[in-house]
Amino acid sequence: MILDGQKVAIHMAGELDKRIKILKDGGIIPGLAIVLGGSSRPAAMYGAFLKKKAESYGISATVIKKPDSVTEGELIEVIRSLNDNHAIHGILLLMPLPEGISSDNVVEAMDPYKDIDGLTAANRGRLAAGKPGFVPCTPRAVMAILEEYGIAVNGKKAVVLGRSNVVGLPVSLLLLQKHATVTICHSHTGDIAEISRTADILVSAVGKPGMVTADMVKRGAVVIDVGICRQNGKTVGDVETKEVAEKSSYITPVPGGVGAVTTSMMIQALVEAAEKRKNGGSHNE
Repeated sequence: MILDGQKVAIHMAGELDKRIKILKDGGIIPGLAIVLGGSSRPAAMYGAFLKKKAESYGISATVIKKPDSVTEGELIEVIRSLNDNHAIHGILLLMPLPEGISSDNVVEAMDPYKDIDGLTAANRGRLAAGKPGFVPCTPRAVMAILEEYGIAVNGKKAVVLGRSNVVGLPVSLLLLQKHATVTICHSHTGDIAEISRTADILVSAVGKPGMVTADMVKRGAVVIDVGICRQNGKTVGDVETKEVAEKSSYITPVPGGVGAVTTSMMIQALVEAAEKRKNGGSHNE
């Protein structure tokens, strides 16, 4: 069965519209700032897409673009000015940044309450501790798809391919919080195929086209493909979808799977940030 991300996104849209209306009725218009440093064309295209998506919800969205010559200090000053801007509820820092700039330093300049993609150490720590906070939107999208389709996580064996701070590690922690038994595989893991074949839920977040083949998947497994690449003019994921679909019980397509939900999770996180500000700015609200 195909796990249709567009279906999940449409379901989320109705709920988001209601929450945004409540905020607006209270005089609050959620404000999003998208920060781009440098001339990365994919980042610029994604920023424009996010702006258009936010505006489709009636949300205020601004793209702040700095040239390749921008310094680390200048980017940090941009972030700090957004921290102090009460019209901005969420900040998205798009990667990559120009060479020579420490993304960690720029990220850590963000107010954790405006860090809606959960990149700061404060939010990553809260996730690891099982406390409320902002979580990267792609891992949240994975969990939203599983929930929407009623796929049980409790007691299942989950294998995550990839350990990045943006996807692999946070999705592992989210699965663990739902009481899955989680194994993380990475570039130093021996015989990944042997491990992946044990998974009831297999999440691939590597970014290597066609890495996951049918021989790596247990029959009846749920396969979540987070990878996204361009290959021969087409958008593809980590999974050889056609052959793996014959063995799996559920599978996400690329495109139209996790990516379709990730943008909605961005909007949801922005709305949560605005709601928290309204309630005093606490993660516990």
